[in-house]
Amino acid sequence: MKIESRLVHTGDRKKSGPFIPVTTPIYTAASYFYETTEELDRVFAREISGPSYARYDNPTTLALEELVRDLEGGATARACASGMSAIDLAIRAVLLDRPKRVLAATMLYGATTKLLNTLLEPIGVETSYVEMCDTGAVERALAEHKPGLLLLETISNPLLRVAPLDRICTLARAAGVPVVVDSTFATPLLVRPLELGASVVVHSATKYFSGHGDVLGGIIVSDPEHSEPIIMMARTIGPVMSPFESYLTMRGIKTLGLRFERQCSNAVAVAHWLRGQQNVERVYFPDCPRHPDRETIHRLFPAGKYGAMISFELKDGGREHVFAFMDRLKMVVRATSLGDVHTMVLYPAIASHRDLAPKQRQRLGIGDNLIRLSIGIEAVEDITADLAQALAG
Repeated sequence: MKIESRLVHTGDRKKSGPFIPVTTPIYTAASYFYETTEELDRVFAREISGPSYARYDNPTTLALEELVRDLEGGATARACASGMSAIDLAIRAVLLDRPKRVLAATMLYGATTKLLNTLLEPIGVETSYVEMCDTGAVERALAEHKPGLLLLETISNPLLRVAPLDRICTLARAAGVPVVVDSTFATPLLVRPLELGASVVVHSATKYFSGHGDVLGGIIVSDPEHSEPIIMMARTIGPVMSPFESYLTMRGIKTLGLRFERQCSNAVAVAHWLRGQQNVERVYFPDCPRHPDRETIHRLFPAGKYGAMISFELKDGGREHVFAFMDRLKMVVRATSLGDVHTMVLYPAIASHRDLAPKQRQRLGIGDNLIRLSIGIEAVEDITADLAQALAG
């Protein structure tokens, strides 16, 4: 089946007694027993499949994991309580038997940078940073730092750079370094990192997968080599997604193909409109003919699809001007997330990248006039009309 059909069908309709539920139910049991103790023993030993304890497995969550594993083409998947818990688990699991050194992209989600610098560094994990869009710099950094893993985003947050993931994976594989990719902005409908040579891909299920602003969760999908450490660590620590969140995420994924198609087409129209506004200094969006990663985008993305995230700078603006613009919005939602059916606006300086020092944000190109949009499925005319009146003041 094509991916649009697998979004709808994979993971569902498991036999449950004499009947088969059309969609996967919500299982809330904390533990499970079997007809014989021998059978339970084999389940605990993972010789046969089946749930035993909610920290290990849950039938609802297993169905979601099967679905996302299939979409990404991985060997195993684990659903976690948040996107950050998924990134943390992925990094720790990959580094279990490797040098405690991370080579990370200079541009990452602010909480990921804080995880590396504030939480992992004190326990002995060293992090070096490199511009991932410069393959020469990546190759030199791999040779110099000899990291235990390489970490990047498919589409960077918030300036929407697109690193040559296929070429980076080739360099990393030659150096014997696993690649961990946060692909939240892209979804499997744009890029599937494991097919390009990555070892582990992570998603915030809160975003496009669930799509309706009512879920907190994350998902890890890994290749065969890294499956066992991830499973072992997840079963031991237990950063598990609840069955309710799993159900809502799986339900959301069924419409991901339709939602993302509309969001991508709306984003192209909104980006084009923003470029024509006199109060807008610069627009960051992957469809731009002058985008520095244009060749990579054309090579890796499906034709005509660029994701649904847009960033732009207000002309002669700063914090006060941004606040005033955001407060004037009437339909676009001022909230700290992305990927929902409704269009959302975020100010990176106080939200996604708040934990970075102002000088560090400036060095990364995140100015005080930068605004991030997550485009929804509304009528595009209504999105631009709301932005227009807010820009006009």
